[in-house]
Amino acid sequence: MALTLLDLLRDPALGLMTAGDAEVSPLPIQWVAVTELEDPRPFLNGAEVVLTTGVRLLTVPAQRSFVRRTHSAGALAIGFGVGFAHERIPPALLAEAHALGLPVFGVPYEVPFIAIGKKVSDSLSADHYAGLEELLESHAVLASALLGAGGLGALLDRLARMLGTEVALFQYGARIAGAVAPHRRSSPDAGEAQEGGGTAAARVPGTGDSRWHRLPIATGLKDRCTLAIGEPYAHAPVVDYAQSLISVELTNQARNRTGTRAALGQLLEDVVRGALAGPDAVARLASSGIDTTLRHSVLIVDAASGQRRALRTLPLPDGWNEVLSGIADDRLVLVLPASGTPDPAQLARYLHGAGLTARIGVGGAYTQSSGLRWSYYEAREALQRGQSLNLADRLSLTSLLMSSADVPLADLAAETLRPLEFFDDAHGSELTRTLQRYLDLDGSVAAVAAELDLHRNTVRYRLQQVVALSGYDPAVTADRVHLYLALRVRALERGDR
Repeated sequence: MALTLLDLLRDPALGLMTAGDAEVSPLPIQWVAVTELEDPRPFLNGAEVVLTTGVRLLTVPAQRSFVRRTHSAGALAIGFGVGFAHERIPPALLAEAHALGLPVFGVPYEVPFIAIGKKVSDSLSADHYAGLEELLESHAVLASALLGAGGLGALLDRLARMLGTEVALFQYGARIAGAVAPHRRSSPDAGEAQEGGGTAAARVPGTGDSRWHRLPIATGLKDRCTLAIGEPYAHAPVVDYAQSLISVELTNQARNRTGTRAALGQLLEDVVRGALAGPDAVARLASSGIDTTLRHSVLIVDAASGQRRALRTLPLPDGWNEVLSGIADDRLVLVLPASGTPDPAQLARYLHGAGLTARIGVGGAYTQSSGLRWSYYEAREALQRGQSLNLADRLSLTSLLMSSADVPLADLAAETLRPLEFFDDAHGSELTRTLQRYLDLDGSVAAVAAELDLHRNTVRYRLQQVVALSGYDPAVTADRVHLYLALRVRALERGDR
């Protein structure tokens, strides 16, 4: 523990002589400054004991000025060596020090100033080493907590107890670990004068919450990751180490999510495209944690083109940690069990809070690998509605056909629509768009003309060009179904990107 002025005055080995009745500061002594200058201020930082023999303090004005200057520099006390230039402490110096409340003590002739300096220096060194030892012990405690079963939550709990306040970890605008709200504890745990509170993750007020002092956590991602410590906060060295540990852990978690999502995404793509089916599909899905005898639904998250990369590493919100996730076609695909399924609306709110412009499509719940395919296409078709959350009403004919790898719908769409698309590109004629609106509006030429701001004869002329180029007449029921399926398949393939 650092040495105070009272400790120094009470040391019998030094035999220092108190003078005056100024109140002794309880602050620790930061250094001993020996000076014979009339103005020692340029060489003082504050909280020092200033030692002098007063060889230049031979007049009353000089003595009073020395005290004022020493006091203004923030010194804790003046130690006056007697038996050199002065046989006793000058009365004017004592009077000025008394008026300013600056303690003064006498240093006997036989006590060298270096003995006082060594006493303070030894105390500072011992205090410094004790602090380092405590800090290293705290480092070991935090590292052990992180590597144990509790992970980040345990680390934050230990850190909170060290600091005596609540701590929390925020990423993508949401709390992922730690306390829900900051509040001061009554006192730190015994034996842990500097040691983290934590419960499960939940959403809390944003970064403008003044109750938290926020420190950045580097993860290499644009995730606004911060370590939040309840106010009032004073810097503690152990926090620097906690930041480093959390940074490494979150970076490793992001790297692991990238790998596992890539692997599961490839597996789901093989199942959806029919490259993996039957017992092989059942076995592979089971090895990834998907029991095909139980009902599962597929949820697809599609983000704006500039944000899709974030889906590879994006942590899931509270309650979604056990949900299997993969990346397929640059989208985040989640496989949700029918029982105990978390609320997709919560995920939509989380994505919005994370700053992502995203749509969610949710398919129905089915058993078997074929059911996953159906649910996947339902979810992908639901995405076309364009809302932040899109639930599948029922398995449409298009989704049902696309879930079968034996139906060459992609080839059908390309063969049917390519002539129209080539013609549109060459002439800017919008035949494909006119056909789409004609089918969407139940074959009403008048409705299409009104919506596209065209003459009815222009709509009819465009439909005749569709017949001439594609060979299919949208006025004929069988051809209309064919054209409708081709347009729907093309939309699903492109994802309306």
